[in-house]
Amino acid sequence: MIEQFEESIYRLVVETSTNLPGDVRRAIKAAQEAEDRATRAGLSLSTIASNITMAECNVSPICQDTGMPTFILHVPVGANQIVMKEKIRNAIARATKEGKLRTNSVDSLTGANSGDNLGPGTPVIHFEQWERDEIEVRLILKGGGCENKNIQYSLPTELEGLGKAGRDLDGIRKCILHAVYQAQGQGCSAGFIGVGIGGDRTTGYELAKQQLFRPVDDVNPVPELRQLEEYIMEAANKLGIGTMGFGGNVTLLGCKIGAINRLPASFFVSVAYNCWAFRRQGVLLDGGTGEIREWLYPRGDEVPMGDEPSAPAAAQAQPAPQSADAGQPREIRLKTPLTEEQVRNLRVGDIVILDGEIHTGRDALHKYLVDHDSPVDLNGAVIYHCGPVMLKDEKGEWHVKAAGPTTSAREEPYQGDIIKKFGVRAVIGKGGMGKKTLAALKEHGAVYLNAIGGAAQYYAECIKRVNGVHFLEFGIPEAMWHLEAEGFAAIVTMDAHGNSLHADVEHDSLAKLEQFKEPVFK
Repeated sequence: MIEQFEESIYRLVVETSTNLPGDVRRAIKAAQEAEDRATRAGLSLSTIASNITMAECNVSPICQDTGMPTFILHVPVGANQIVMKEKIRNAIARATKEGKLRTNSVDSLTGANSGDNLGPGTPVIHFEQWERDEIEVRLILKGGGCENKNIQYSLPTELEGLGKAGRDLDGIRKCILHAVYQAQGQGCSAGFIGVGIGGDRTTGYELAKQQLFRPVDDVNPVPELRQLEEYIMEAANKLGIGTMGFGGNVTLLGCKIGAINRLPASFFVSVAYNCWAFRRQGVLLDGGTGEIREWLYPRGDEVPMGDEPSAPAAAQAQPAPQSADAGQPREIRLKTPLTEEQVRNLRVGDIVILDGEIHTGRDALHKYLVDHDSPVDLNGAVIYHCGPVMLKDEKGEWHVKAAGPTTSAREEPYQGDIIKKFGVRAVIGKGGMGKKTLAALKEHGAVYLNAIGGAAQYYAECIKRVNGVHFLEFGIPEAMWHLEAEGFAAIVTMDAHGNSLHADVEHDSLAKLEQFKEPVFK
């Protein structure tokens, strides 16, 4: 059997998780040039650039959600796929143990975390044979936040803001624009999309994800699809959603479209959304030894991001679209626990820099707290929607390796009740929350703080100590970690006065979406 195959796969996993490829970096640098740095979008892109460099230097995950590892292999005829699969599983387990991947494999019935990213269905491994001696391995790490914004349309259909979408190129156009609109900032925009036209429900999504393996700067060989890709890139960036859904000039960083045959009765348009942390890489291996011959995408160190200001240093950012009475943004430093007076003084657009203890909480904890007491006093507390990457040292002490925000919308059914029950004063997450939470913020005096999605190294640097942990039985990402923060910067996007930047941007982008209602491809 090939000797170095497992080690090469391990190197591929580490590279994909910690070092954003060069073609993706160039797209992000172009976005920076297109945005005014004195806006919230510009601030966010600067933080993203800093985070990319930090992850590369630290050899740590770019984003704490290291996603579902998905491999596509092209192997010589006669290759032992059983052995290869076992070697891949070994490499995944090792990378997880060493903190390059988060423990992300969870039993769908019990919620139990396997602890090593192995289990039924994980990792995902696809084999294809080819008549070559080399082995090609491609890997994508697609996180849950952007995976949840995937969407599939069945044509003909009626689309909000765009009207009827028929079984033609113009109907496809409308579906893709709507897919970008519905993602808003929850998928960590600015993002990339892969689009699959045709197939059945399964193969359509598969084709869409396959498009994400194309280089960002390639050219579609099909003239109609090339024209559609170019159109979508131009139109989507006129929606004003921007980075993190803060408003801005750049909402989409890449669009790749493919088509396959379909049944006469079915016409699916499948869209795979990927966040700015577009982690995919590939290698060409020697068929005899398994050693890496070639990296398939430009490596990150070939495209340095440059020196970018940190979030607090750029805190004089001017507001993107926000509520009319929100005023000019301020930079306000607060120490936890927070008082109602401090919180009601905040408004949408303010940059809050936190010092003191914060508590992580995701799906499992929120569900638990609705019916149980908290193990710690949450009066005046800050809850951080975060599933960190944690490692324990030889002394038994925990350390944060990556700690960016998760998508907050999943907690909408619980958040308002928890704010009321425990006296929570601030919630940190990404993508915003809904009407129920907004009402609770106003009634009880609390705020929602939007951190920069994917900036896991930037925020890990703000965590100076792990004070303790509860509910490890939920798994590391879902446990309640008590973290001592210093200089933790986030933006008020929902305040205690009923204002929501997310609602404003969504309303504004819907109005802009409607301008694309008339046919383009006839």
